[in-house]
Amino acid sequence: QVQLVESGGGLVQPGGSLRLSCAASGTGFSIHAMGWYRQAPGKQRDLVAGITSGGSTNYADSVKGRFTISRDNAKNTVYLQMNSMKPEDTAVYYCNVVVVENDTWRSANYWGQGTQVTVSS
Repeated sequence: QVQLVESGGGLVQPGGSLRLSCAASGTGFSIHAMGWYRQAPGKQRDLVAGITSGGSTNYADSVKGRFTISRDNAKNTVYLQMNSMKPEDTAVYYCNVVVVENDTWRSANYWGQGTQVTVSS
């Protein structure tokens, strides 16, 4: 079983910055990919950024050049640095991890509880 704890959300003015963190804990698994999704009211949950165990990254077009995803494999933690933020970045942000279970070699997908990010003056 994997537990995810997110932190770092809040209120920021347009043009400001926030940094989200998501720490994974538990035993019996290896983390493959980690990522961040977001969901605005009335909209579907969309990928913001993802990073593989090898460090390859992928970003939504709307955040390229403004957001940076990174991970600390020793701490099983993924970060999302958000700069030059816009009101349209307002959403609940969810951490997502894909793991492989050591005993079964099955992959499993886990979600964090979500953290609210609001960009407003």
